[in-house]
Amino acid sequence: MTLTELKYIVAVARERHFGRAAEACFVSQPTLSVAIRKLEDELGVVLFERGGTEVGVTPIGLKVVAQAQRVLEEGANLREIAREGHDPLAGPLRVGVIHTVGPYLLPRLVPTQIAATPQMPLLLQENFTIRLLELLRQGEIDCAIVALPLPESGLMMRPLYDEPFVVAVPKNHPWTKLKEIDAKDLKQETMLLLGTGHCFRDQVLEVCPELSRYSAASDGIQRTFEGSSLETIRHMVAAGIGVTVLPSSSLSMPGLNNDLLSYIPFKKPVPDRRVVLVWRKSFPRPAAIEALVSAVYACELPGVSYLQEEKAGELAEA
Repeated sequence: MTLTELKYIVAVARERHFGRAAEACFVSQPTLSVAIRKLEDELGVVLFERGGTEVGVTPIGLKVVAQAQRVLEEGANLREIAREGHDPLAGPLRVGVIHTVGPYLLPRLVPTQIAATPQMPLLLQENFTIRLLELLRQGEIDCAIVALPLPESGLMMRPLYDEPFVVAVPKNHPWTKLKEIDAKDLKQETMLLLGTGHCFRDQVLEVCPELSRYSAASDGIQRTFEGSSLETIRHMVAAGIGVTVLPSSSLSMPGLNNDLLSYIPFKKPVPDRRVVLVWRKSFPRPAAIEALVSAVYACELPGVSYLQEEKAGELAEA
């Protein structure tokens, strides 16, 4: 039994597909399949139900995969412990960031962090919340910057900032004359939303539940369109296709001529999101976490309320 084999079974359990798991592990599918079969023979149990379009995990396989995740996490911690013996800020920090935070925070965070702790480069990965939490459990990243709420427990969490939402409309839209917008009015508009899997989409639907295209009782809804990123959606708004809801930090994003857009605040209570940093309780470099938190606070993102006084605590089960 090797750590590589454990990594393979965790990947298959996550992807429910041997081909995609092999791609995620950067090996060929035959290599991965042979290694997993070898592990199953060694343990004397069947871990996966093969056949069909999706691979299933057997009941005993679920227990083995859960233990494998813990072993991989501890293996990653061994390297961190050794590094901490020299300098807890020496060496890379592997940071995951959700798609709706990365483009706005990272251009400010990276130079700030380099100036403060040049010996600790950031290895960055953008992904969905669920995927980042999986990578965190497996020890493949050290921490993640995500937005609440989280479907996870057993992690340490540090609140970073609260971020209000704003409505983006084309420059010639009648709403440009308004000082504030009621969230209920959104259901009368053609809305542009992120695709399924983005937590920000879910947060926008919480602001106006009637926007769900699957709600047969959505009185007054015209239609919705989906985009792959907030920046793609913002360009669609500028083109006059519809309106959208954005986090306030996105207003500072360069590249789009904001003469084509107007941003209008919500009426109180203003919908917002809380952005947090999460990491494993067993992560042995707390000084690195504190250094990253300090760098985030120094970024001065526009429109957000920083939470420097908030203390780290265990993330309560959702």
